[in-house]
Amino acid sequence: MSSSCRASERDPVALVESCQRSLLWLLQSHRREPLRRCWIDHPYGEEEITRLEDELLPAMESFLARMDAIDQQLREAQEEQEAQVELERAAIAAAGAESSAVLVPL
Repeated sequence: MSSSCRASERDPVALVESCQRSLLWLLQSHRREPLRRCWIDHPYGEEEITRLEDELLPAMESFLARMDAIDQQLREAQEEQEAQVELERAAIAAAGAESSAVLVPL
């Protein structure tokens, strides 16, 4: 899923991946403990944590899976385009070789 070029802080997919890993770590490391929230007085209890696990994590997974599918489509299109360019170059090179072979110096 993750690639080295996603390490860029300007990549929104890298941000979601980082948030997902952080959220997983937070949920796993705070089992049975409320999660404090800095902007409300009520920490996330068991019900809110369950909602995060049941709703937010699958949504993040779905987002990342869709991004991977889009990336794969783009890679395939790029590979097809590169193959077409190589075929055109080979055809040009072959045509050039044929035309120079036809010329006989006098």
